[in-house]
Amino acid sequence: MTKPESKRSGVAAASVAGKCATAASAGEQVNSGADEPGGAGPSAPTRAKVMKQPSRESLHRRNTECEVYDDGTNTFFWRAHTVTVLFILTCALVYVTLLEETPQDTAYNTKRGIVASILVFLCFGVTQAKDGPFTRPHPAYWRFWLCVTVVYELFLIFILFQTVHDGRQFMKYIDPKLGVPLPERDYGGNCLIYDPGNTTDPFHNIWDKMDGFVPAHFLGWYIKTLMIRDWWMCMIISVMFEFLEYSLEHQLPNFSECWWDHWIMDVLVCNSLGIYCGMKTLAWLSMKPYQWQGLWNIPTYKGKIKRIAFQFTPYSWVKFEWKPASNLRRWLAVLGIIFTFLLAELNTFYLKCVLWMPPEHYLVLLRLVFFVNVGGVAMREIYDFMDDPRFYKKLGQQAWLVAAITVTEFLIVVKYDPNTIMLPIPFFIMQCWFIGILLIFIWTLWRFFIRDITLRYKETRRRKQEAPADWDRPLGNGSTTAPSGRSKLNGSSETLRQRKS
Repeated sequence: MTKPESKRSGVAAASVAGKCATAASAGEQVNSGADEPGGAGPSAPTRAKVMKQPSRESLHRRNTECEVYDDGTNTFFWRAHTVTVLFILTCALVYVTLLEETPQDTAYNTKRGIVASILVFLCFGVTQAKDGPFTRPHPAYWRFWLCVTVVYELFLIFILFQTVHDGRQFMKYIDPKLGVPLPERDYGGNCLIYDPGNTTDPFHNIWDKMDGFVPAHFLGWYIKTLMIRDWWMCMIISVMFEFLEYSLEHQLPNFSECWWDHWIMDVLVCNSLGIYCGMKTLAWLSMKPYQWQGLWNIPTYKGKIKRIAFQFTPYSWVKFEWKPASNLRRWLAVLGIIFTFLLAELNTFYLKCVLWMPPEHYLVLLRLVFFVNVGGVAMREIYDFMDDPRFYKKLGQQAWLVAAITVTEFLIVVKYDPNTIMLPIPFFIMQCWFIGILLIFIWTLWRFFIRDITLRYKETRRRKQEAPADWDRPLGNGSTTAPSGRSKLNGSSETLRQRKS
């Protein structure tokens, strides 16, 4: 960047800061102008200035993102191309209608018609759907995943309304290899870390567990940390899922793992390392300056390449402060988030079981990619709705759909294999879960009800004890304050005593 450009950038940044300060002061004027009782009210010029203030939404965004500098460059990449997309879509439909011969295969035509309907819906959603909280790398990217979320939820609803046999056989239309029952792999068995009976490779049990799920665990928890943005919540979900695997290994055989596979390989190595790298990335993103400049306004090629790479980073940064113990609403919201995360994790394993999909199938991978793209948006919308309910009056669209998808997946599992779900849990495991839930309930009752009532009672007693000292304190004219409203009417306590005598 040359010196004249740096001067312009400095002036622009100063103007942005000035706009933030102006918006904040304008908000104070609107809130404290003519609303004060007995106030004279704003004059005509002041009233005109107040009427010209920006909308409440833009005022909120300027106050929260005032540290972001953007030169406002609007290139071809950022413009809306609604007419262009409509023209291309119309040309494709005209080609299929007039120039292409329709095949006589009914199954092929059905598949192609469903795919074409989905593509038309995606084209409409990418160009016309409502934008979410994320804008990088492009708002159309997040609108696309919003429409994919709608399509996936409709697909789940369709599967839910089929019989168990028809639903499983319907998967053959997606992949002919599906629709066949597959045995689950048992991860338990020989749990010796060092097997002296095997002279060639005593550590063969460890190497047998080193499959594709090890990097998947690390990458998954790295991405989950970027979504949740809180170390404690990530560790709680990580440990709680291992307890769920212990509790449900009588239902799904692949939950049966060795103790060192649960706590050393999963929790201490893969999950903890992923969470650590995620927290380091969050720290870098919180310290990174967010100054955006048009690509053609950057003079050097190195600066252009750096600008292209930063296009895949957030436009601005919001630090998540969940504060679950601050009030009952946030506490219940955090518990709901943890429960939803754990249920979505369990759905991954149970759906493979009830729909007869092998773990290495591409549909399982596509579902994980889907949740990676929609989970971050959903968590941001949940945090905004929980942190500022006065501005965000309703839950975000992506968060609503993700919650609906999680519930629908669980209902499919319950319908397609109720015998597995209803297998009785061992008694000692039931005792452990009952004690844990009881402790959470007792702590909630104490923290948000008993403790608050006790603090209010102590505060009331303290004020009553301090009140007599304030009554006997002389005023500016030498008199003392009246003890109470009754003393004002009946005189002081000494005069009242003389009357009685």
